[in-house]
Amino acid sequence: MAGFIPLGDASQPARRATAVTVLLIAINVFVFFLELQGGNRFVYAWSAVPARIVFGHRAITLLTSMFMHAGFLHIIGNMIYLWAFGPAIEQSMGSFRFLLFYLAGGLVAMFAQVAADPFSPIPVLGASGAIAAVMGAFIVTFPRDRIRTVVFFLVFFGITYIPAALLIGFWFLLQLFSAGSVAAVRTGGVAYLAHIAGFLFGVIVGRFWEKRRRIVYPYYPYRS
Repeated sequence: MAGFIPLGDASQPARRATAVTVLLIAINVFVFFLELQGGNRFVYAWSAVPARIVFGHRAITLLTSMFMHAGFLHIIGNMIYLWAFGPAIEQSMGSFRFLLFYLAGGLVAMFAQVAADPFSPIPVLGASGAIAAVMGAFIVTFPRDRIRTVVFFLVFFGITYIPAALLIGFWFLLQLFSAGSVAAVRTGGVAYLAHIAGFLFGVIVGRFWEKRRRIVYPYYPYRS
């Protein structure tokens, strides 16, 4: 088993608190605990079900489903990625614009997943599409920034610094190669099409949402 976990932008650490990123994480965690209490009934009521939406019912779930998750690993993984890439984009756009961008990216991702299988009765939920939009904006705004990353293989792991363009680009290729599995799995799975749509939204429009550019600090690797 191999993989990587991004920890944050090492080239330009956040110089101030990024309130919206923290708020979004808090809301996701709060809603997840509501899911644990409410069970399947709560999940079905507030997640996006394509067959329900195309007939004009529960359109609000396109928004609420963005704050729901299918399990502990799902929410932990998403929140790690949001914490790693959100602060830099929030500082670049400003908090209010970042919030609107995040929600817009999530909605685009949800629409794409619904459009791909409009009569599916399977609930779609998760913040991945919105976070993918943030990653798309990051790769075009700060492609040379170094991302502090945990890389692991079986029981071995270490921390290294990977250029954002390489790390996020590899992640996107994984989504493209995996997208076909969604069509093959009718009882649930990963909404790769939502990831792809959210990412492309971020790549295409992310730069237009910028409020100001950050000062670029030179990156110096750690020496022993």
